[in-house]
Amino acid sequence: MFLERLAVAVTVAAAVERYGPARTTMADPALVELTVSPHSDEADRARALRLLGFAADRPVHALAVRSELPLDRIGTALCPAHPVKAAPLAGVGVVLAAAVDPARIPAGVRAGIGCAGSPDASWRQARTALRFTTPREPVVRHADLGALALLAETPADALRENPDVAAVARVAACPDDLETLDAYCATGSLRRAAEFLHLHHGSVARRVEQIGRALGIDLGGPAGLLRARLALTAWRLGQD
Repeated sequence: MFLERLAVAVTVAAAVERYGPARTTMADPALVELTVSPHSDEADRARALRLLGFAADRPVHALAVRSELPLDRIGTALCPAHPVKAAPLAGVGVVLAAAVDPARIPAGVRAGIGCAGSPDASWRQARTALRFTTPREPVVRHADLGALALLAETPADALRENPDVAAVARVAACPDDLETLDAYCATGSLRRAAEFLHLHHGSVARRVEQIGRALGIDLGGPAGLLRARLALTAWRLGQD
């Protein structure tokens, strides 16, 4: 199947090489796949990048995005003054950009951003970062994950079997409790979580205490909070 897609990409590349890259954000998926695939050799990848309009001596960021917005709109907003190309690939939007300003990503878009460099490595990082996105944090840079990225390499079954993760799954059966746990883990403060949830501080404190008992974790200290954050993140990854 990959060889068939490669043949299509070569055909597209020949046409682009003859007529030049299209003046549009959208690109042929076969050509983009040739660029980000780990199975492409470097000569084909460099040629595909050139045909997409990227300079050979400039690093490229790959983004993995999920959104109801059209990919061309996302790409145009993201990088209006630099080369950018986008295409759907295996149910995920691929955006290749010479420069990335996360603040320009439109609202409602979930995006994982890979580091600048080889497009195949950046695409792998972008897909990993996308798995860490949440409604509260819809845009995640792989470079900001640090050691958390190691969680993405853990098999989903192993994540779900962990006692802390299994406890979070039970808490998640109640959307209000999940939202409270998420807000508390994200802010690390009862008062800030209460402000975010638009609830009284005392109400959030009672909820967090109940959630802590359900988890079997003391959420009042830094060690317990770290443990809950890791369990919540691992639970989300296990849902993929």
